[in-house]
Amino acid sequence: MSRVSLFAAAGVLALVSTAARADDAGPTKDLHEVVVTGAPYVVSIQSTTTSVNVVKREDLDLAPTAGLGDVLASLPGVRSSFFGPGASRPVIRGLSGPRVLVLNNGVGLIDASGLSPDHQVATDPQEAERIEVLRGPSALAYGGSAIGGVVNVIDQRIPSDYQDGVHGRGLLEYSTVDNGRQGSGALRVGLGNGVSLTVDGTHRRADDYKVPVDPISDRLAQSLGLPTPSNHGTKVPNSYVDLDAFGAGASWVGDGAWGGLAVKHTNTEYGSPAEEDVFIRLHQTRVDTRGGADINLGPFDKIKFAGGWANYKHTEFEGGTPGTTFLSKGEEGRIELVQPNRGGWQGALGFQGLHRNFDAIGDEALIPATKINELGVFTLQRLDKGGWGVEGGARVDTRSVKNIRADRDFTNLSASLGVFARPADGLFLGLALSRTSRAPTEEELSSDGPHPATGLYEVGDAALSKEISNSADASLHYAKGGWSIDLHGYYVRYENYIDQFATGAVDANSGLPIFQFIEGGARFYGYEIETSWEAWRDGDRSLSFEAGSDYVRGTTSLGPAPRIPPWSVSGKATYVDGPFTGGLEVRHVAKQGRVAAVELPTDAYTLVNASLVVRPLADQDLKVFLEASNLTNVEAREHASFLKDVAPLPGRNFRLGVGYQF
Repeated sequence: MSRVSLFAAAGVLALVSTAARADDAGPTKDLHEVVVTGAPYVVSIQSTTTSVNVVKREDLDLAPTAGLGDVLASLPGVRSSFFGPGASRPVIRGLSGPRVLVLNNGVGLIDASGLSPDHQVATDPQEAERIEVLRGPSALAYGGSAIGGVVNVIDQRIPSDYQDGVHGRGLLEYSTVDNGRQGSGALRVGLGNGVSLTVDGTHRRADDYKVPVDPISDRLAQSLGLPTPSNHGTKVPNSYVDLDAFGAGASWVGDGAWGGLAVKHTNTEYGSPAEEDVFIRLHQTRVDTRGGADINLGPFDKIKFAGGWANYKHTEFEGGTPGTTFLSKGEEGRIELVQPNRGGWQGALGFQGLHRNFDAIGDEALIPATKINELGVFTLQRLDKGGWGVEGGARVDTRSVKNIRADRDFTNLSASLGVFARPADGLFLGLALSRTSRAPTEEELSSDGPHPATGLYEVGDAALSKEISNSADASLHYAKGGWSIDLHGYYVRYENYIDQFATGAVDANSGLPIFQFIEGGARFYGYEIETSWEAWRDGDRSLSFEAGSDYVRGTTSLGPAPRIPPWSVSGKATYVDGPFTGGLEVRHVAKQGRVAAVELPTDAYTLVNASLVVRPLADQDLKVFLEASNLTNVEAREHASFLKDVAPLPGRNFRLGVGYQF
């Protein structure tokens, strides 16, 4: 039985039951780190009223050889949509797809990754110098697609500062679980007079990966009346990936101004574990520009700009024959006027525009050719008086979606208000209230066809309303001595939450259950916590501990929200002795038994990971690392993934790498 047939059978079974019912374990958070994403002015993590993580280049050197979602999945409140190693997108607080915005240097990717979990994000983590993750509504600066959070991949193809001479980095690594080979590097040359040239590239190859059990879960086999799967390890078929990305840029940095241009090309081929004879080829060429200048324009003293143009093509091959092709071409730009700090008062006024043409051609083209246009204007303001402060903002934007099934124009209004206080040394308390509006996507408005990646026949509704969220975020940051704590709790209530309803019918041609996009009420709430403690230090030797946990509960008018990750808890010990750094982590992910239609429960699992990093040179520019992940070779399935019952997470893996910076 093919995997798409398994999906269809599982979907029909769920419909019947529904009717009857009616490594490094992730980067340590530096609370003093300055956050680039979210506001054009300077704010540290310790002073934010929402939950933020910054993943720096050092963390990315030691990160697993994987896609964006998998690299970030160990952060509290973040999981992966894991559609095999070739495609993974971040899932933030139980939200994914069009509710989580992935950016490149503050500008949208103009790809098709938000439309389907089998679509790869058109940027690789190894291209980045840092990645910033903002949880919760961040739509004021970026629009309604950031209603659940923002992931900003920041590279250095266009340097905003000037450095003389030649600087660069390189990374080589090998992983045993998939015979994976990866290399990445970047070079920056200062030519004088503020002019810099950059080049960078990433190359990744991996075969089908090994798992400790049969890829098909016991639950799926039992629900379909199949023989009990073997408990012996094997490989997940058609899970290979072959990626190349390379780019170049130039910038000029002068007295009070800077700017530049960059180009990047991505080529990827990867298998779809959902269908054994299907593989995907992705090509994107992207041109970006960024810059800024000091100005004297009324209340503003700086201007910043960023823009991107991209041409994207994604073809799904079936048995070597081209099937459905997805095309996305367009441009996006933003301008920000920044106010100087006047007695603790900072602010900015911003403008954003997007034009995109999307088309899907082939038997599984769910969405007709669509033109999308967006315009937005926003302001962000913050008053920080040291012991207390307030912040807020507002945004108005328009979104136009036009195709043969839907011709809609939306006007969205979003606003936020936050207060914060520092009642004691090292302690920050914050509360933020926000109202965010999101226009429906082209998929939600105009889908009509089989979607093997989700195992559904999806039908859109051209009459859908705007999705509105009203949320409250409470934050606590504490950093003093060897201790740091970062705690966030949130509650979100949605109006017109867009969900998929099981109609009870099955499409005669594809055999997939028919699901209709509808709108109703919803609420999500949960928490994230991270803490660290330096227990002992003696010169260049130290022992520290980290712990983290998260929880989210989502409910819609149809019942439990789909693919909500279960709670998790993790702990890590790190010992440093001169050039040696050793780490041991234990991560437990709970069972998820509260499920929606076309969804089976997921068992709990506990992963044990270990790492050793050696820096043999005095200046620490060279590092050699060995990482063992899933040491006990347990069965682990990511509940947020559509493929969890046919593609578990990788089994025991040893990864050896060497990195160098100069």
